[in-house]
Formats: sequence, C-alpha cells, structure tokens
Amino acid sequence: MTSRRTRDRLIARLREQGVEDERVLDVVRDTPRHIFIDEALSHRAYEDTALPIGFNQTISQPYSVARMTELLLAKGPLHNVLEVGTGSGYQTAVLAQLVDQVFSVERIKPLQDKARKRLQLLKLRNVQLMHSDGGMGWPAKAPFDGILVTAAPEEVPAELLAQLAVGGRLIIPVGGRKQELKLIVRTGEDSFETNVVEAAKFVPLLSGTVR
Repeated sequence: MTSRRTRDRLIARLREQGVEDERVLDVVRDTPRHIFIDEALSHRAYEDTALPIGFNQTISQPYSVARMTELLLAKGPLHNVLEVGTGSGYQTAVLAQLVDQVFSVERIKPLQDKARKRLQLLKLRNVQLMHSDGGMGWPAKAPFDGILVTAAPEEVPAELLAQLAVGGRLIIPVGGRKQELKLIVRTGEDSFETNVVEAAKFVPLLSGTVR
C-alpha cells in the first residue's frame, strides 16, 4: 500500500500528465497520503483520484495537488501562502514542505480538527489554521505571495483578489458544472492578468461555517 514502488508509479503518472517540477514531485512522493483518508480507503491512497473524506468533501486528486502547487511556485520561492479549504490537510502538507508559511482556512470544523492532528504528526510547524468562511480569506495575514483554492466558486471572490500581493499568484478553479482552473497574477494595485490553465473538477466553494 505504501511501498516505494506504489508511490513511484504515482509519480510516473504525474510526469506523464505534464507535471515537471522535481521539488513538487519529490514532496508528493514522500508525503504519506494514506494518513489523510479513512482507513477503509487507505488501499487507494496512491491512486491518482479524489476520494471522499466526509461532509461531501474530497481529498484532491494527486495530479491536481501537484499541478496547482507547481503553478503556484512557477516564479520562485514563496514566503506567505494562503490555502482556502484545508479539507483533509493533504494539500496543506504538500505546500508546507515547499513554502515558508502556510495560512489555511476551513469552514468545516471536524475536518479542520483532523487535519491539525495529521499536520502535527508530520511535524509541520509552519502552518496556521483558522475555522472560517473560505471565500473571505484571512485578511489579518495578508498580503499573500500566493493563494491556492481547493474548491470552486462560481466567480473569483473579490476578497481573495484584494489579499493578493502585487506579483502574487492565485490558483483557483472557477465555475459550476463546467469548471476551469485559472492562474491570476496581480500585476499592479488595480490590475490582474488571468490565464485559463485547463478544465477542472472540484467541490463547490460554499459560504458559512460548520461546527
């Protein structure tokens, strides 16, 4: 289940799909994805597929995690990164090994509590978690060099754009039944450059919180 060969097979698949950043591939290979899902599904941990984690949420497909992380880091090291949607904590763990500081918000408290324990187990101490409506971001910690969103709003939240530093990169799936993964770069105080990367499929970004 967690053998090196199984993980290497996953990395080979990610390479075939176009992921090139070796730092990202190494971290995905070495991060124990099986601890982020229920034991009943752990035999599928290193398949390139999203899996249910409860509350109508999923742990993201490894390709999506690797691709979004690669896009975020494409222009060099990042210091201050916001993640919207902690979920299982898997994407959080990958980010925490590649950037200086991760601030992650999650609207569903039981998921956040589990994620915190997993991150502690991995001794990842450069992560701060907040139980909050994700679309609002974390204004007190802004501006962010990078923002990565793991659920899809119908439109890009203005609050997240406002919290992006000039030169910062926002990676976000956008849309309803038909979604697109977008890369948005803040090019000036009031200017943004948007590129559509590829089709995407994520759970919807919902407002409000769950305890």
